[in-house]
Amino acid sequence: MTTRIEQDLLGEMALDNNAWYGIQTQRALDNFAISGTRIGEFPELVTALAMVKAAAADANLRVGYLTKDKAEAIKAASQEIIEGKYHEQFVVDVIQGGAGTSTNMNANEVIANLALAKLGHEKGAYHLLHPNDDVNRCQSTNDAYPTAARIAIQLAGDKLITAITGLKQEFEAKADAFFDVIKMGRTQLQDAVPMSLGQEFMAFAINLDDEIARIRQANTLLCHVNLGGTAIGTGINSHSDYAQAAIDSLARLADKPLVQARNLIAATSDMGDFVYYSGVLKRLAVKLGKISNDLRLLSSGPRTGLGEITLPAMQPGSSIMPGKINPVIPEAVNQSAYQVIANDLAVTLAAEAGQLQLNAMEPLIIYNILNSMKILVSSCDMLASRCVRGITANRSRCRQLVTDSIGTITALVPEIGYGNASAIAKQAMAENKSVVELVLHCGLLSQERLEALLDPASMLQVAGSPR
Repeated sequence: MTTRIEQDLLGEMALDNNAWYGIQTQRALDNFAISGTRIGEFPELVTALAMVKAAAADANLRVGYLTKDKAEAIKAASQEIIEGKYHEQFVVDVIQGGAGTSTNMNANEVIANLALAKLGHEKGAYHLLHPNDDVNRCQSTNDAYPTAARIAIQLAGDKLITAITGLKQEFEAKADAFFDVIKMGRTQLQDAVPMSLGQEFMAFAINLDDEIARIRQANTLLCHVNLGGTAIGTGINSHSDYAQAAIDSLARLADKPLVQARNLIAATSDMGDFVYYSGVLKRLAVKLGKISNDLRLLSSGPRTGLGEITLPAMQPGSSIMPGKINPVIPEAVNQSAYQVIANDLAVTLAAEAGQLQLNAMEPLIIYNILNSMKILVSSCDMLASRCVRGITANRSRCRQLVTDSIGTITALVPEIGYGNASAIAKQAMAENKSVVELVLHCGLLSQERLEALLDPASMLQVAGSPR
């Protein structure tokens, strides 16, 4: 292995010359062996970091702080990273001390060395193009890192919206397929009133559609960036025209409507937008968990439970019980939801831990949000393709449960009154008789009127598709 020597404030270090990162990145590698997850495993974050560096170089060229050859080399190096190259060189642990300085320097060093190569120089020749003086010009970790995080989360948000949309469409397809399947609705795990299985599945779809709107709304908050604020929001060491030029360039690169935060000092220390976004992810997780609970209940049995639907068989369910099939996909989604909820708590605690002009816990905040989004994308895709798409309705079982249920008496209340209906329900329970049988026996309604009131279309108060 060939090596090169680099030096920093703490001294010299020998580095593998194949590495595009430098000495500060290596120190972070040595210091922070925590989660085992490297920032390169979040491609949106690496891409966003490169976008920030390219935009900064473009702005510094405009204000005269970088020569054209340096600026173009930095932009070209950054563009390669944006295109997906060299992500394996982003090696520091996502959880780190220093408020993200190690992540920022990992980006600065990789881009500096790539830019040096484009200019025909050796890695580490920082006297010709420096990670701090040139790549990080007019920046601090405290504005570059959170700005990149805001873009990364929006990029990941686009993927999440696509995944939720796919799951929603699968539920909509089942809602159409099951619109004529009459079943009992339930409240508090007790019989309520009849509904259609299609209505139940359409409710799942509508709930997910609401979450798409919430994510889009949350994305707009992340468009307010503190780029140009440098260390604490005062803009020290930057040109007066730099901030707006950098934000304009970054908005074009990221294709996002970015604007400068109203107050850069406030924006540098405030993690409120991240807390809000994490809360939106938790809300989605809670809904996915509830939907998964419902799918497990509806498919329970198959002979001694509700058994109204059948989930596709994904794998044998027991090492001892032959023939057993478990609802493994919804179970996995449930566990994913719990993890996202836990991540939200970590984000909340880290955001509250900010002190004075900075929050040093930003790495944990960003890690947990991006990790939650990764989990949610996978969960939505898995639930859509490996569960919902293959669900079948057990029509006869659904109909039989409606016939046997006392809940149908509710449809007769407007005709026979609440008191008579209560008496019929009590007698049906005590004597194990059907509501229909007792109503006719008591002469409360004619056969024709009873059939009309208990007609599925009448009870559901809908016609055709549940959309």
